[in-house]
Amino acid sequence: MFDVTQIRKDFPMLRGLKMQNKDFIYFDNAATTLKPYCVIDAIKDYYENYSMNTHRGDYDFAYKADEAYEESRQIVASFIGAKKTEIAFTSGASMGLNVIAYGWKKFLTKDDEILLTEAEHASNVLPWFRVKEEVGCKISYIPLDEDGKCTPENLRKVISSKTKIVSLAHITNVLGFENDIKELCKIAHEYGAIFVCDGAQSVPHMKIDVKDLDVDFLTFSGHKMCGPTGIGVLYGKFELLDKIDPLLLGGGMNSTFSLCGDVSLLLPPTKFEAGTQNIEGVIGLGAAIKYLEKIGMSNIEKYERELRAYLIKKIKQVPNIILYNEKASTGIVTFNIKGIHAQDESSLLNSKGICVRSGQHCAKLLVERFGTDATCRASLYFYNTYAEIDAFVSALMEGGDFLDAFFN
Repeated sequence: MFDVTQIRKDFPMLRGLKMQNKDFIYFDNAATTLKPYCVIDAIKDYYENYSMNTHRGDYDFAYKADEAYEESRQIVASFIGAKKTEIAFTSGASMGLNVIAYGWKKFLTKDDEILLTEAEHASNVLPWFRVKEEVGCKISYIPLDEDGKCTPENLRKVISSKTKIVSLAHITNVLGFENDIKELCKIAHEYGAIFVCDGAQSVPHMKIDVKDLDVDFLTFSGHKMCGPTGIGVLYGKFELLDKIDPLLLGGGMNSTFSLCGDVSLLLPPTKFEAGTQNIEGVIGLGAAIKYLEKIGMSNIEKYERELRAYLIKKIKQVPNIILYNEKASTGIVTFNIKGIHAQDESSLLNSKGICVRSGQHCAKLLVERFGTDATCRASLYFYNTYAEIDAFVSALMEGGDFLDAFFN
C-alpha cells in the first residue's frame, strides 16, 4: 500500500527540518531528488567497512567491493529490462549522451542528419552540436505540436534516408510531455537511424523496459531517482556498445597495450569505465533502485499523476497565472505569474520555504516559443503531498507586485 506519510519518514531532510520547525516544501525534483536513509546508509557502509577499489585487489575486502559494485550493475539491468553487459556506469546522463555522440560520430558524414527537438535539455543538444562542427553533418528539428509535444506524425514529416540519429527525451524537462518513444523508435528504425533516448526525467518516475521500447541507447542519472550525485547509467544494445569507441581511456578498460601503441580494449561495458569509478555512487544507486522497487514504480507513477491533476486544478485558480504545459501528464508544471519575473516569484516562494526552479532550465531553445526569458517550474515526486500543493498555491495567491508581497 502506498503511504506517503510513512514514506516521508524515510528522508532525513523531510524529518530533520520538520523537527527544527522549519518550513520546507521541495518542488524541484526534476533538478535533483532527496535521498532516503537507505541510500545514505549503503554509502556509509561502504566507506566504513570495505572502502576498497574495484576489479584490482586479490584480498577479501576488495572482493566484497567488487561484489557490491557488480550487484548494483545487475540491479540496474533488471530495473530497465536490460542485460548486465549492456549497462555502463557514467557520471550522469550528460556524460552518457557525450559518450554516445563521441562514439557514433565516426559513422557519420557531412551528408548525414541528426534529428532533435527544440524541447531538448542542453545535454541532448550540445554534444550533437559538437559532432556537427567536427563532421559537418546537419542538425534538424522535429516540429513540436501546438502543445509542445513531439508526435510520431511530425517525425514522419521530417525524417529521411539521410537521417542517421534521432535523439529525444522520453519526458522533456520543461514541458513535461511523455513522448511515445516506442512508436518514435519504430519510425527511426524504418529509416535505418539509431534512436537515442534521454531518460533522465522518465526512468525515476515510471517502469521502463528498454527491450519493449527497442531504444538503441538510453541514459539517466542517479541523483534524479533518490540516488547519489555523480553517478549515471548508459544503456546500449551490446552490439552497438561494441562498435563505438570509449570517450575516456585509462586503467581497467584495456586488455593489453604495447610500446608500439597497439591497444586492445575490453568488451562492453568495462571498456567505458576507465580509471577508478564512483564506487560509492554505484552502490548508492543500487540501494536507491531497490528502494523505488519496494515502493513500486506503478504506484509512484499513479500517485504522481494524481498529484499533478490536483496541482493543475488548484493552480488555475491563481489570478494571472500563465501555464505553459497544462495538457502534460507528468509531475512537471511550468508557469509564470503575469507581470512578475520568474526569479522574483521563486524568491517569494523561497521566503515561505517553498523550493521551485526558475530560469531557462537548460532548455534554451524554448525561449522563443515561450516568448519570455525565464519560467518557474514546480516538479513533483512521490514524497510530495496534497497539503504541500495547497500551501504552494496559497503562496502564489498573494500575487500583485513582488516587492509588496515580499515585504508585507
